[in-house]
Amino acid sequence: MSPLAALIREEISRAGPITFERFMDLALYHPEHGYYRGGRERFGRAGDYYTAAQLQPVFGSLIAARIRRLFEELGRPTGFTVMELGAGRSEMAAPFSEFAYLGLEIDRGALPASFCGVVFANEFFDALPVRVVARRGGAVREMRVGWSGFRFCWVEGEPAEGEVADYARRYLPLAEEGDQAEVNLRALRWLEEVAGRLERGYLLIVDYGYTTQEAARFAGGTLMSYRRHAALEDVLEEPGERDITAHVCFTALQEHAAVCGLRVLRFETLAQTLMGAATEDVLAAALSAGAEPERLRRRLQLKTLLVGMGETFRTLLLGKNAPA
Repeated sequence: MSPLAALIREEISRAGPITFERFMDLALYHPEHGYYRGGRERFGRAGDYYTAAQLQPVFGSLIAARIRRLFEELGRPTGFTVMELGAGRSEMAAPFSEFAYLGLEIDRGALPASFCGVVFANEFFDALPVRVVARRGGAVREMRVGWSGFRFCWVEGEPAEGEVADYARRYLPLAEEGDQAEVNLRALRWLEEVAGRLERGYLLIVDYGYTTQEAARFAGGTLMSYRRHAALEDVLEEPGERDITAHVCFTALQEHAAVCGLRVLRFETLAQTLMGAATEDVLAAALSAGAEPERLRRRLQLKTLLVGMGETFRTLLLGKNAPA
């Protein structure tokens, strides 16, 4: 048993089954043993998965061009800053070098008290710890994590209450017995955080997810874990050794953004966003550098971004005191 699994089991033994949000928080962000805190390689061929940010330099060039246009639309204000949530290894620092840049992690660093610019969140919201609910016995109940025998297991909890119940009622059509879904309250808290500190500018979100109208496609929930480029449905195995993600409910983000004073400006596929930024000059700069092998590699990156990830991932652009 890993040290982190032993710590989680001890907590369950002491206080009873824990929320999945607590389990996911420890599995990913425990200061010493969490998946994102260990020294192992997580990205690329030697890691567990690829992200859009690893498709450099094409992804960075196109996103930087999109943000450059937002900078222009905002009137080229002084002090304009690009802040990246979930910056990881800061692959985007170089493409954003024409602006002041600040990379933040979920539990490291903080947004300034007041700023003007763009908050960029690429595959950030899907890594936020979530609660899990399921329809059992005619009621929406919160599912918890317990310990049985030699492994972690799901434990049916009490009927969902408060914010959890309200989120499930508004955004998650748990229509059939056994339907399961995730409640991402931390995403709403991050929207509030950005809205409270952003004076003028935008929040640009890139992630995979669904709208409430599409949620019925995911009757079993969207939780997945990843290791060595394999997607695994059992998210309770090997805490700290696998990534864990949950699809983003874009309807919840859009509706809560409006409550926070953020205006929904665009909601589209990543391919649409990238093509909108891909002027002839931008594409030429992104694709033509280097010898032929490098140019071929970049063309393949563009194809992946537009045809593969581009149709799966979506972008949500929110604005505050900014032109539509």
